[in-house]
Amino acid sequence: MLANRSMYCYGWDLAEAGVVAASDRMRDVHINTITLASAYHAGKFMRPQASGTKVYFPDDGTVYFKPRLERYGAIKPAENRLVAEHDVLAQCCDVAGMATQAWLVLLHNSRLGQLHPQAAVANAFGDRYIYSLCPSAPEVADYAVALCVDVTQSYPVAGITLETPGFLPFFHDYHHEFGMVRPNPWLDNLLGLCFCRHCVAGAQKAGIDAAEVQARVRTSVSAYLDADVDHAEDMGNAFWLAELALDTQLHAFMKWRCTVVEGLVGRIREAVRADATVSVIPSVARPTAGAWYEGSDINALAQVADYLEVCFYEPGVGRIRSDLFDVVRRCGGVKNLRGILRPGYPDLENRQSVIDAVGALKAGGISDIAFYNFGHMRRASVDWVGDALAASGLTQ
Repeated sequence: MLANRSMYCYGWDLAEAGVVAASDRMRDVHINTITLASAYHAGKFMRPQASGTKVYFPDDGTVYFKPRLERYGAIKPAENRLVAEHDVLAQCCDVAGMATQAWLVLLHNSRLGQLHPQAAVANAFGDRYIYSLCPSAPEVADYAVALCVDVTQSYPVAGITLETPGFLPFFHDYHHEFGMVRPNPWLDNLLGLCFCRHCVAGAQKAGIDAAEVQARVRTSVSAYLDADVDHAEDMGNAFWLAELALDTQLHAFMKWRCTVVEGLVGRIREAVRADATVSVIPSVARPTAGAWYEGSDINALAQVADYLEVCFYEPGVGRIRSDLFDVVRRCGGVKNLRGILRPGYPDLENRQSVIDAVGALKAGGISDIAFYNFGHMRRASVDWVGDALAASGLTQ
């Protein structure tokens, strides 16, 4: 089987460059798969290669394909305005010799969170985080499954790549995110926990007193915000580890969250077109071991999905090797692992570092390698991709 050599792409970049021309450019550097953002959030993106707009602001929480709304329940997607002029996903699927993956950001969707706040994560005080739909909410899970079925039934994609299938952390670069309390892991992690009625009921059904955990979190955070102290980073991390080690109900609650995400990904795998692969990006936490906080048990997800697509977003080959070693150890091997690299700032900032990183993944048993992101890269970075794949013998 050919190695999957993928380039992550945005529809607006391919629409401007032309899908055929962009595909030819990627083929020149040994890419054989386009992983296209097909459900995506807002952002502010610099585009070094663009001939026109250098800074782009996409619409929030829209899909870049033509959805069949009758397939959905209470929560429905919104079609991006770009699709009326350029159905880029369809155009990519028509490119000869190039496979297409639909990249779906599932539950990070502020637009849908604003429209359906009852389906968003609720912290211990009942505050809703509209940027994070809760996977425990039945209408959210139904939406996620329908989205994956819709794109795989309507387009001949080779597979789907799922991002944010679980619970997002408290800090997620929300618009003008600001607070006059020093961030620290203890506070951030407690504030990031979801205690919506679905999470509380689901955890209690599993024998966990989630309501009591919620009450203690609320009391602890309130006391901290009322106190004249600010935990330093290392102290906050130690306090958070102590909570997890000694609070058996909190520990059980965190493990239960992983079963929610595993169950959702399993439902998606069962529901989508049988010949479409399902890959999961478990987290963009650094290192990957931190994915558990978002409900991603990487070993469990490796059993229910076809592939884990791991973000090795590290500034150096030594750290990439360390993360890979830990991921392989946790998953019991490399059979269904894929890797993603960023050839440029802030990770791999020169040609040799990209060559070394690809070589490290290949030496560690990973031949399916993706690169993020075509529109963000300078032309030189695109060339580095080709040089790295050639140097590692990943061109056939």
